[in-house]
Amino acid sequence: MSSPKYIWAEIKKHRRFLVTTHYNPDADAASSALAMAIVLRAMGKKAVVVNQDALPAWLRFLPKAQNFHKKTDLKQPLFDALIVLDCGDLERIGGVRQWLGDETIINIDHHVTNNFFGSVNLVYPRASSSCEILFDLFKAARVKLNKDLAALLYAGIMTDTGSFRYDNTNVKTHQIAATLMKFHLSAPDLYQRLYVGIPSVDMKGFVDVIHSAKLFLKNKVYCVMLPKKVMDSFSKKFDLKEKIFGFLRLVEGIEVVVILSELTPRQTRVNLRSQNHFDVAKLASQFNGGGHAKASGAKIEIGLEQAKKRILAAIRKSLL
Repeated sequence: MSSPKYIWAEIKKHRRFLVTTHYNPDADAASSALAMAIVLRAMGKKAVVVNQDALPAWLRFLPKAQNFHKKTDLKQPLFDALIVLDCGDLERIGGVRQWLGDETIINIDHHVTNNFFGSVNLVYPRASSSCEILFDLFKAARVKLNKDLAALLYAGIMTDTGSFRYDNTNVKTHQIAATLMKFHLSAPDLYQRLYVGIPSVDMKGFVDVIHSAKLFLKNKVYCVMLPKKVMDSFSKKFDLKEKIFGFLRLVEGIEVVVILSELTPRQTRVNLRSQNHFDVAKLASQFNGGGHAKASGAKIEIGLEQAKKRILAAIRKSLL
């Protein structure tokens, strides 16, 4: 694996960059992509941020959010290097992969399941977030931070550490946060924006979804099934899955929370969160997915009911 200085030397070789991250981008993914583009442009490089999906409504407050483009809204740009952030494998960039030729791929990530798909790789599974890795990269390159960069990096670190509550939070995490706070960020304001409350119009639907959650495997696993029509009934700015996870992980004795979302009648998105020592990254890898030990996911080419049976069967083998 390459060092930050080596990665920076590689970046300096190129002039035109395509910057991307995984589909369904979260705060760490979006923030790291936007921050990388800001720095590249400050260097006099050309940089375009493109994703298979649009930036979620709840993240559109981020600095330079207007620079985050959905692939179908753009013509293919000219680029000689692709920077992929927060992706464990190249499949997770979705349709953006169709634009790839023989360009250099720079892989910057913190997922334990990363398969080192890049021409050069900066992968630190022990890092709290991709934004933490960018902080180290910018520091090594002596990039001068500003308030926009600080807000983006802080947002990625805050969310991927669960507001500094998860076990990927350490002394270094807090030291970086302290450095970023020197740019007069408002932690309460960022928290309110990043952890959006439940809109009043969505409250009844959210209660219904929580009520539909089922316990399995001696009450150690919660499973929620989300048909497409249910997901489509919620406000676009409401991060339904994170609210489900946040609520169900509070239940005493729960080891794993599973959310199954219908993409098509024969395609299901699997999102996993765990407590204690259960490794959902290993679980997700059985279904060609990946992520972190406590937060992972996969996409399965079967319907909701069959996906539930297969996921619960896999959990049973590891849990009981």
